[in-house]
Amino acid sequence: MAKKGKGNRIQVILECTEHKESGQPGTSRYISMKNRKNTPGRIELKKYNPILRKYTLHREIK
Repeated sequence: MAKKGKGNRIQVILECTEHKESGQPGTSRYISMKNRKNTPGRIELKKYNPILRKYTLHREIK
């Protein structure tokens, strides 16, 4: 049976910070999960950006 209630794990969208500044068209976004209780702030992860062809900092967006 599934758990009842809202739960602490939520889905978040990570967006590249360097891509916005570069001025190139398109966006690099990833979907990830986080535990709201352990990480109440916005998360930042290094992920691969296929448009820039390198690993860049991706920050959680609302």
